[in-house]
Amino acid sequence: MAASFSSSLHSTPFITSPNPKPFKYAAVIRCGPRGKRGPLVKGRVLSIEAIQAVQALKRLTRSDDTSESSDAFVARTLSRLIKNDLVAAMDELLRQDRCDLALKVFDIIKSEYAVGLDKYAGIVNGLGRLKMWDEIDGLVRDLDGGVIDCVDEKSVVKMLKALTESGRAESLAMMYEIMKRSGWGVAARPDEYTVRVLSRGLRRLGKVKLADQVEAEFGTN
Repeated sequence: MAASFSSSLHSTPFITSPNPKPFKYAAVIRCGPRGKRGPLVKGRVLSIEAIQAVQALKRLTRSDDTSESSDAFVARTLSRLIKNDLVAAMDELLRQDRCDLALKVFDIIKSEYAVGLDKYAGIVNGLGRLKMWDEIDGLVRDLDGGVIDCVDEKSVVKMLKALTESGRAESLAMMYEIMKRSGWGVAARPDEYTVRVLSRGLRRLGKVKLADQVEAEFGTN
């Protein structure tokens, strides 16, 4: 009987599904940037025109061409862009720490459109990372010849913080004079936070007497 049972086990066919499904392996694909710098920040979209302008400017610097024709090339390349594309190209160059090129784009923007202090602050932050002190001071001197919009206190604060973080004491003091000349604190009491950022920045950079003057005139907690 044992032999019969054993033979029946060996003779039993292996049961398989009539429609066998092949086993699938999940392929894992990892994509990442080819360089060390990270991908574009979510929400930043560069148009084809802006991308081409950025690439053209970077090629120009590699050619070591510093003649007048290079300036003409820059103007011709950027003049075809609308304001949004110019700003996007400038921001991308700042992200790549190509502040020399970002300044060229910024010059075109200033020549064609009204520019808020927030854009100046962005440029100052980029220049500060690369310790381009003369360029920062030059931007503030450019502002010294006109009137700024002090109603937009958020942009004013951004500029004050950018100058403070860059350690530009004289430029921060000059910025305060520009603000006063532009009507800041005249028609209405300035925002308390703006006063605090200004006074603390001046004090941090060694402009103690000027910081005391700001606090005495406008008050701060």
